[in-house]
Amino acid sequence: MSDHLFYQSAVKLPTIARAEGIYAWDTEGNRHIDACSGAIVAQLGHAHPAIRDAMLAQLDKVAFAYRTQFENQPALDLADKLIDLVGGRYDRVFFSGGGSESVESALKLARQYWFSMGEPQRSVFIARKPSYHGSTMGALAMTSYTPLTQPFQPMFQLYPKISSPTQYRVPAGKSAEQYALECADELDAAIREVGAHNVAAFIAEPIGGASTGAEVPHDAYFARVREICSRHGILLILDEVMTGVGRTGRWFGFQHWNVEADILCLAKGLGAGYYPTSAIVTRAELTDPVLASGGFQHGYTYAGNPLACATALAVIGVIEREQLVENAASTGAYLRGLLEELATRHHFIGDVRGRGFLLAMEYVADRETKAPFDSSLKFGEQVTRCAREHGVIIYPRKSLMGETGDHTLIAPPLITTRAQCDEIANRLDDAFRALAL
Repeated sequence: MSDHLFYQSAVKLPTIARAEGIYAWDTEGNRHIDACSGAIVAQLGHAHPAIRDAMLAQLDKVAFAYRTQFENQPALDLADKLIDLVGGRYDRVFFSGGGSESVESALKLARQYWFSMGEPQRSVFIARKPSYHGSTMGALAMTSYTPLTQPFQPMFQLYPKISSPTQYRVPAGKSAEQYALECADELDAAIREVGAHNVAAFIAEPIGGASTGAEVPHDAYFARVREICSRHGILLILDEVMTGVGRTGRWFGFQHWNVEADILCLAKGLGAGYYPTSAIVTRAELTDPVLASGGFQHGYTYAGNPLACATALAVIGVIEREQLVENAASTGAYLRGLLEELATRHHFIGDVRGRGFLLAMEYVADRETKAPFDSSLKFGEQVTRCAREHGVIIYPRKSLMGETGDHTLIAPPLITTRAQCDEIANRLDDAFRALAL
């Protein structure tokens, strides 16, 4: 084992040897169920033959072409396909490599749009707390997750943050709808405080990701957000990096409420773990002024390269042919039911939530008060470690600003069957029973 490689922590992990479908084997021969699609990215699981064939076919043609020197057919075709899938008034696509790059691209487009429209003072972005939008500096400035942001705060602009809507921790005496509207109205107040003429955009995930654990807002929330953005004349950016490409049982998370954003951010499931691929989808009314004023001053080396785009086209093709969006909706609901059954047997599961195959369990020390475990216990990490020992991989995070509270995301590939959901739930049940509480 090499001592030269480092990532976020010094924890020693097994070495993966091979993977197929929703399973992965390490070099010790242990089989693991990938119940979180890696980082909620492996939409089709592992070693799908159609993706392999598409990538090999493109490699036989050309793997890389730089966007300022050549167009390439996979990029043109993928842009057309995304516009078809998204629908509405969207008609422009810009490619990048990963989720953070997608968010950076959206922020820069919003900023440059206002700059080109003769409103250079519009430099303020409003986001939510807690939230996670990426690890590059612009995306990190939109993020509210203390362990990730605190070391770097002197390096980026501090922007206004409003409350993320929750249907689990609704304040006493309020309905979920009342609280959702209050959270939305915080956006109105923040805009008024800063001055609408200074605000470029508001950014949010349709359904919460790692920072809130698949929190689904009340149905009233996004209608009010859209109305506020329109009334004040600011842009709405929806971060679909985790929720897009079928993950929540719709092609895109915003389709649960038909809210119309000005810019959508896509990544993760678009390349499905086979090749880094991301995009923003927007409208010509935003891009035309930017292009007319000297061009979009932004870009990445691997943006729109043919191998990435051919891979994404193949991913979308498989999802369509195998009806995996529908499977995420129906089988995801089945899996949620199994997780809810687990909650009846294990007192520390406070909430089960999510849509499709983006699900989460939040763990609490006291169900009645919803009090979290003491952060020193690192309860979510304990659960994750015990689950791994029982052959299932899940994704842990802190629910309350990254400081306290524990949840794990349960987000298996869209190809997951009901029988495999049973296996996931049974193994989690065994893991929960083995926890030393």
